[in-house]
Amino acid sequence: MRAMILETPRQPLRLADLPVPKPNPQQVLIHVHACAVCRTDLHIVDGELTQPKLPLIPGHQIVGTVEAIGERVEKFQVGDRVGVPWLGHTCDCCRYCLSGRENLCDYAQFTGYNLDGGYAEYTVADESFCFSIPSDYPDLQAAPLLCAGLIGYRAYTMTGDAEKIGFYGFGSAAHILIQLARYQGRQVFAFTRSGDTQGQEFARQLGATWAGDSDALPPEPLDAAIIFAPIGKLVPAALRAVAKGGIVVCAGIHMSDIPSFPYEILWEERVLRSVANLTRQDGEEFLALAPKVPIRTQVNPFVLSQANEALEAIRNGKIEGTAVLITDPAKAYQNA
Repeated sequence: MRAMILETPRQPLRLADLPVPKPNPQQVLIHVHACAVCRTDLHIVDGELTQPKLPLIPGHQIVGTVEAIGERVEKFQVGDRVGVPWLGHTCDCCRYCLSGRENLCDYAQFTGYNLDGGYAEYTVADESFCFSIPSDYPDLQAAPLLCAGLIGYRAYTMTGDAEKIGFYGFGSAAHILIQLARYQGRQVFAFTRSGDTQGQEFARQLGATWAGDSDALPPEPLDAAIIFAPIGKLVPAALRAVAKGGIVVCAGIHMSDIPSFPYEILWEERVLRSVANLTRQDGEEFLALAPKVPIRTQVNPFVLSQANEALEAIRNGKIEGTAVLITDPAKAYQNA
């Protein structure tokens, strides 16, 4: 099979011919049709997440069909269409797993980081960490739901019953979650990098009440804010933008250092918290909810060999919506 592999952090991925992997008794072999490209992939390639398996096939927003199954697999059959998210394995016995917090598992493994992912024509995955894909979604449009959607949804639920929510960074996750927020009658205030008039217009087209630069204050205090961009200086900005008792959620797996800030912008029971990974329950809830909205993803397709170009476009803020690698054009467009 063809695959894009990371051999050395901070170096481009290399296109290689590798053997098709074989599933163990609890795994499925997946013929990959499409794999969305995530900013977390960029953090891995750029060496900001420092403990990847090397060499590594990145990618953790995978959509494809089951090609073969291990002898103990019960959930899926050959021919089923499945999705694979970031969380790829948990121990099921640590205190976090036993308390319903498998996203914090001490021994978790992650797709496209500790486990080979979807920048390839085939991959294997534990059946317990695969999801059935709603029939409403073609392959390309389904792929962004598996991380931008799922982890974005977990961050969104942390805002409670907030009516006015700020989104700092209007990329893949934000363009999905604004649709859910609008469906639920909430107002979204979009913050983009300074001068990004194109991104701000994109947010308005999706229903943002207001859109402006990330260093600006919104026209009214917010009940909550989600920081999707990996930029630590946005934390004080978001704290200043939320009202008393407001919540600021850091949704990324990596963020630059947060500068010091005066206690007064945290005081009055404002809350600052992070979100780590996802649970399978998050996945089941979100994938059941998405067709009801219905959430529609805007994708920018690249062929598998263009993975480096897709990552560079994300690095430079050139993607509206989500970049998606097409690993099998015939299959991916057949399901469109």
